[in-house]
Amino acid sequence: MFLSVFDLFKVGIGPSSSHTVGPMIAAKAFLVNLENAGKLQDIVAIEISVYGSLALTGHGHATDRALLLGLAGHDPATIDPDTIDACIETIRNRNELKLLGRRRIAFDEKQHVNFQMDKLLPHHSNGMEFLAFDSKGELIAREVFYSVGGGFVVSEKELGSNYPAPPQLPVPYPFENAEELLATCRQHDLRIADLMLANEVALDKKKKVLARLDHIHGIMEACIDRGCAQTGILPGGLKVQRRAKKLYGDLQAGMEKQLRDPAIIMDWINLWALAVNEENAAGGRVVTAPTNGAAGILPSVLRYFDRFYNQKGQDGIRTFLLTAAAIGSLYKKNASISGAEVGCQGEVGVACSMAAGGLAAAMGGTNEQVENAAEIGMEHNLGLTCDPVGGLVQVPCIERNAMGAIKAVDAARLALRGDGRHMVSLDRVIETMRQTGRDMQEKYKETSKGGLAVNMVEC
Repeated sequence: MFLSVFDLFKVGIGPSSSHTVGPMIAAKAFLVNLENAGKLQDIVAIEISVYGSLALTGHGHATDRALLLGLAGHDPATIDPDTIDACIETIRNRNELKLLGRRRIAFDEKQHVNFQMDKLLPHHSNGMEFLAFDSKGELIAREVFYSVGGGFVVSEKELGSNYPAPPQLPVPYPFENAEELLATCRQHDLRIADLMLANEVALDKKKKVLARLDHIHGIMEACIDRGCAQTGILPGGLKVQRRAKKLYGDLQAGMEKQLRDPAIIMDWINLWALAVNEENAAGGRVVTAPTNGAAGILPSVLRYFDRFYNQKGQDGIRTFLLTAAAIGSLYKKNASISGAEVGCQGEVGVACSMAAGGLAAAMGGTNEQVENAAEIGMEHNLGLTCDPVGGLVQVPCIERNAMGAIKAVDAARLALRGDGRHMVSLDRVIETMRQTGRDMQEKYKETSKGGLAVNMVEC
């Protein structure tokens, strides 16, 4: 199964790819399916139930808002974040929904959106059930979706044994694990980034692929810059103060001092990661990399590379992104990138691994050094729990991105000092992460029932 760069890097809105982006996509997909079946005009009522982690942390992750936006026909990649509050307020004040922006129905959110805190659907903690009814109260359609991390959504039908497997995309260099990836690169004398680009170009024109990569980079850069310019309190009730703008000002004001501080670059990397994740927490536009909760790591490490090492312009940036996506696809295919499934090792841990590999490649590392960097990045995030305080992607998530970015840089530098030979392979560390996530207690998987979420003293 080939996963595109653009499967891993999606433009969306905060605060969560699994709890915000996924539900918005699912809600819209439910109605589009009914429209395609000629049944949209028959709908007079809709009921939604969300389960597991979606229910337990859904209000803090804006799942309720995302569902309304999806039913109204909005898409996370294109919606203007500045219009969201007004859209939600209109729906709630009028108790009315305009399905896909066309058909009006009565809609009382308290009655029609149910958070099933103590129930789970069978396939994943992030389950959603959609029901549509006609004027006689008869059920028109029922559909179940799962938001499985990184904005990926699958339906219950797609998970069924009788559902046909999706067609394999015709790429020249398929791979299922790191061993196959490295072997294919050796056989054809390719860098990992070259292999990924060749696969992408087999599916679309090269000019378009490169333009999309540059667009992803542009969104990442814009998110950092916006985060560095904003002030105020993040929404949600924890009263978390934005810090990025003050840190940015302090760093700009202390240029002379920076010349005497060899570790100052860590402050800049921290700043860029904090800026992105403050934007994410505020519901701004971010790139899933591979998730929203971990969205600050790749952009900050990529800016570090671009500002201090990049001598190849856009080619260097594209090498970083293509390589990072190849690594991310290995985790998606062989383990998970969902905090609700494997804890934060599947989000911040995977992002750290992706950024480490991408940086090693962009700095001229061999494929073996890239694989080593990616392995180091995950090995030292194994067992990382997902325990958001108040169900919000703020504490410890924002600082955790800064720490993940620093770890990624260190992992790449360690790998580049070696020759690529190391004890633990990337495939083995991915399998270890999967097993660790399976064994982790459920309360540490994005439920806000364990860890910091229950031990932080409220002021």
